[in-house]
Amino acid sequence: MGDTENRAPLAIAAAEAPLRTKPSNYPEPFFSRMARRDKRPLGDLFGLKNFGVNLTTLHPGGESALLHLHSRQDEFVYILEGKPTLVTDAGEIALHPGMCAGFPAQGIAHHLVNRTDANVVYLEIGDRTPGDEGSYPQDDLKAALSSDGTWAFTHKDGTPY
Repeated sequence: MGDTENRAPLAIAAAEAPLRTKPSNYPEPFFSRMARRDKRPLGDLFGLKNFGVNLTTLHPGGESALLHLHSRQDEFVYILEGKPTLVTDAGEIALHPGMCAGFPAQGIAHHLVNRTDANVVYLEIGDRTPGDEGSYPQDDLKAALSSDGTWAFTHKDGTPY
């Protein structure tokens, strides 16, 4: 047995990467809203620790996440296929392949929705800054990134789900 069996791959075909085993970290009633979203956690396959990369597919009617913003983490998306709508608390923008969008920490709330009858495929990249919190202006939800890298969700008043 060689050491190479335990190493991360050097290169893969992104579309062949395994899907994330759990479709969402959100508690119900939000978890089921992510049923039309598939994520392939590419960064994790390579052992990346400072930032994450997902190849994400939004099926018709799907959404990338709840409308949200981060306190410390930056996010970036690059559209590969399809025509999603970028929904923000500042308005909406129709996107198409080749377009990208970035969301600095403490910026505007945002998410992508697929209002078409074709799949949307995009890359999402975000850092993994400790102590991050997620705010959800349209939902009774608050998120805090734990020291072990998992998200803890509560109602806005602090009571647990």
